[in-house]
Order: sequence, then structure tokens, then C-alpha cells
Amino acid sequence: MHRRRVAVVGLGVVSCAGTGLEDFWQGLNAPAPEGERRIHDFDPLLYFDNPKDARRSDRSQQMGVASASMALEDAGKLTTDTERIGVIFATGVGGLHTFEDQVLVHDRKGAKRVSPFMVPMIMPNAAGAAISMKYGFQGPNETVTTACAASTHAIGYAARLISMGYADVIISGGTESVMSPVGLAGFQNMTALSSSGRSMPFDKDRDGFMMTEGSATLVLEEMESAIKRGANIYGEILGSGSNADAHHITAPAPGGTGAARCMQLAIADAGLSACDIRHVNAHGTSTPHNDAAEAQAIFSIFGSDGPPITSTKGVTGHGLGAAGAIEAAAVLLSIKHCLIPPTAGHKQKDPELPDIDLVVDSAREWVPGPAMSNSFGFGGHNGSLIFGSLDS
Repeated sequence: MHRRRVAVVGLGVVSCAGTGLEDFWQGLNAPAPEGERRIHDFDPLLYFDNPKDARRSDRSQQMGVASASMALEDAGKLTTDTERIGVIFATGVGGLHTFEDQVLVHDRKGAKRVSPFMVPMIMPNAAGAAISMKYGFQGPNETVTTACAASTHAIGYAARLISMGYADVIISGGTESVMSPVGLAGFQNMTALSSSGRSMPFDKDRDGFMMTEGSATLVLEEMESAIKRGANIYGEILGSGSNADAHHITAPAPGGTGAARCMQLAIADAGLSACDIRHVNAHGTSTPHNDAAEAQAIFSIFGSDGPPITSTKGVTGHGLGAAGAIEAAAVLLSIKHCLIPPTAGHKQKDPELPDIDLVVDSAREWVPGPAMSNSFGFGGHNGSLIFGSLDS
């Protein structure tokens, strides 16, 4: 079957590294921040037509609407019928802040004081639903929830819907905000979070990830339509891969075998070979087991002469279900600027890891070409995306 090409024509980012594309890009190329990676200056009222709608939205939904609003403004005037515009969004958890707050209300004030808006505020699909209603998009509207791989899976699925002709434009990405007392305690008690308060991807002393919150949205459009209307095209989605480790609820498969198969699936879907990949934005969470497994997987695919690797989580921290979308935006900006941001926080090479070409200390110039973005989630969910430059 003929596959239609899929362009990325709009980007929007809400992150602790910066909100908006310019600030986000500058943040990716800055030193790793100190302390927690919460977004302190986010104002949801800037992105809602009605303040009441903002108040009736969980923080994760607010951030999703914000990044989608930015991406759609960036995409320019769409000429597609709204019935052919879909929303495929993602999250790892949903409205945890609201859920915690309302449990306390129930406990302290009784059942009758629980908000009638609680259920729509905690639903994982709330952000995607809100985006479609705000703009009147009537195409496919679905939510992917596969832990830390969720928004990578959402973008891959959205691209397939366009390539197969089920939609012409899809707004896709992810959102997450679970830096609540219970959310942080849960991750801390499972020893996933950094005890040193630092994100150090692939570093000898890495000891866990720094949790963050945020959202990123990509506007995907069928290529011929995007070219015809003169859209600003950041790049093309060439392929994607998705599979499962089927190994453990939190730990990756030994040797990164599942991750390696996922990368191979994405490369094959793009019609490429491993030697064609010129850059990899790694999942690179800064946990001992994940980084070891991913480094082994990357080495097994590309060998000792592989492409430059970076983990932008050194700056952003780990956005869980939003991470893949935030990193997809980073890859596309790397293509635009012909520059690969360094792996912030990385100081010492781990002698037990295979010799991958990790970008450290400063950004590296490159000639843009096919680039991979990896996401691997709790439950053994693996996702990889391949982006291409129109000039490559």
C-alpha cells in the first residue's frame, strides 16, 4: 500500500528547560539546573479562553492545552477540514494532583464536598479531549498510556494514521504532571529518583532520575498538503517502532535486547539501515539499569563507529509520559539548528558501559540526517521514532 509522507509543521513545548521554542532550545544548551525540575512560572490562564475552564482542568491537562496552543499557532493556518484533523495525545498517569486533592477533601469534609468535576479532571484522556473541543477537531481522538514511552507511541501512531489516509492532520504529543506528594513519594520509595538530586545520564555515578513535569505537541500534516500551503516544515517522520520486553514491570530486559529490537523495527519501518542514522536522542534517564541496557542496545545496533548520542534529560529531567514528545521536539530543533545539545550532568565516563559516542561538555555541529528518538517505559514498553530532514 502507498504510504503518504508525514511532515512536522508545528511545535510547542512547556518544560523546565524553557517554555516556547526559543527558550527551550536555549535551555537544552545550558548547564544542568540545580534542584527540582518543577515549572514554577507556568500560567495556564494564558492558554484558555475562559478562566473557569482552566480552573476545571488538572495541571497535566493545562500543560497539554498550552503546548498544543503553541504548536497550532506555530503551524499557521490549516486548510484541512476539521473532520480530517485528529488528536492523538499521551500521558503516563493522568490527573494525579486532582485525585490527591479530592481524596483529602473526601477524608476531611465528606463525600458531598468532592468536586463534580473530579472525574473529567483525572481522566488520562482529558488533555486530548480538551484540545479537540477547543479547536473543533473531529477526526480520531485517542489517548495512549504506556508509561514513559507514551508520547513516542502516540506520535508514531499518529503518523501511521496520516500515512494510511485515516487523517490529514493530527495534533500529537504528551503531557505529565505528577510532582505531587504521593507521586514523588512513590517514585522515591521505589528508588527510581536520584538521591543526589542530579540527573547524570550514562555517568559513572548516576543514581536515578530527576522527575519533571511538562508537555510537548507536534502538529503532523500530510506532506503534499503542507508543501502546498507553504507550511514551515521542521522535518519528516520516516518511521517508528514499538514492542515489549515482556520481562519485568520496571527493569529493562538484560542487555537491552527489547530496546535493540525496537530500534531495528523503527529503522526498517523507515526503509533505512543502521548506517543511515546520524544521531540518537537516547531515553537516557540516569538510572543505573536503564542507561546500561540502552547503551548496550545502541552498541549492538551501531557498533563502535555509531552516531552521536545525547540525553536531553540531563537538563529537562524525566517527564514520564511527556518525555518522548519533549525529546522529539529536541530532535527537530537539533535538525533546524544543525546542532546536537550536550548530555548535561555527565561528568565521568562509566567504564562498564560500551563505547558509544556520547555528546558531552558542549554542543556538537552535525549535518542533519535521519535521527532517532528512544523511549522505554515501565511495563517493558519500547518506542522509537525516526525523523528526517527534508535536505537529507
